[in-house]
Amino acid sequence: MTKRLMVGAVPVGGGAPVSIQSMCNTKTDDVEATVAQILALEAAGCEIIRVAVPDQAAAEAVDKLKERIHIPLVADIHFNYKYAIACAERGVDAIRINPGNIGGEERVKAVADLCRQKGIPIRVGVNGGSLEKELRVKYGGVTAEALMESALGHVHLLNKFDFDDICISVKCSDVPLTMAAYRLLSERTDYPLHLGVTEAGTPSMGLVKSAMGIGGLLCMGIGDTIRVTLTADPVEEIYAAKKILKAAGLRKQGVNLIACPTCGRTRIDLIPMAEEVERRLADCEKDITVAVMGCAVNGPGEAAAADIGIAGGRGEGLLFRKGEILYKVPQEGLVDALMAEIENL
Repeated sequence: MTKRLMVGAVPVGGGAPVSIQSMCNTKTDDVEATVAQILALEAAGCEIIRVAVPDQAAAEAVDKLKERIHIPLVADIHFNYKYAIACAERGVDAIRINPGNIGGEERVKAVADLCRQKGIPIRVGVNGGSLEKELRVKYGGVTAEALMESALGHVHLLNKFDFDDICISVKCSDVPLTMAAYRLLSERTDYPLHLGVTEAGTPSMGLVKSAMGIGGLLCMGIGDTIRVTLTADPVEEIYAAKKILKAAGLRKQGVNLIACPTCGRTRIDLIPMAEEVERRLADCEKDITVAVMGCAVNGPGEAAAADIGIAGGRGEGLLFRKGEILYKVPQEGLVDALMAEIENL
């Protein structure tokens, strides 16, 4: 089991539930826009939010943001240690930084000392695209071993100054490489791991990459907090993360929808019906399994474990519960009947 650290009020590691993160794409010093985006992310289910801090104006906005949001705030710092100091002084909940790229050791010590005094954890974030040149030469490119060595090198630098409240990430856009690096880290260290496949792309491909990389690692018991990176509205990242956690069996809240892929036996327009059911259940928080099946003969049997479900026939369908048929309904009323049964569960 990994160590536990606290990002604000959210536990990360040590057996705590896997938390969902995202990152704002607004200018951080545009407080109104950034707060609006964070509140929308909160409503979608985001539990930790990160903002870019590329300059002093962004650092000086941290306390203004903190006053108006309800989830922990992480400052993303590159190169300038003074921005990390400014964010820590303004009450940020965590800092994402690579200690090796902020200058001399006295600067690393200054950040480590202040974060230790204020109880602020640091995420060591290594990306394949910014891997140190000497490690690329040593390993012949970006490899899992190189990513691990880079991360542990940054960790050891923080340890040198008596700082150990650390989370680690090693992200690439290459899914197998990312997974291999996280597996190596999980074998070598007990620091909590922040999972992600960086630059995953637009939702159509990004969700697939993230489900494979993040979901695959979670199913192996690796990972303590996640961020799905999509070239989209950040709210889409939250919806994707929740789906991945649900598919990995790590979140039970909300409906588990199962639906058959249809075949030549299907005598009902099942695809739009399944899409309508999914849409109408989007905000349902009941921990239930709902089935939408295309064949009245096999549907109830194949989906016998479902709490409630429908199976299509020719112009009509069946309502069933735990494999037992309840009654028939004309096709046009099938979804409404299903929703009424769900409401009564």
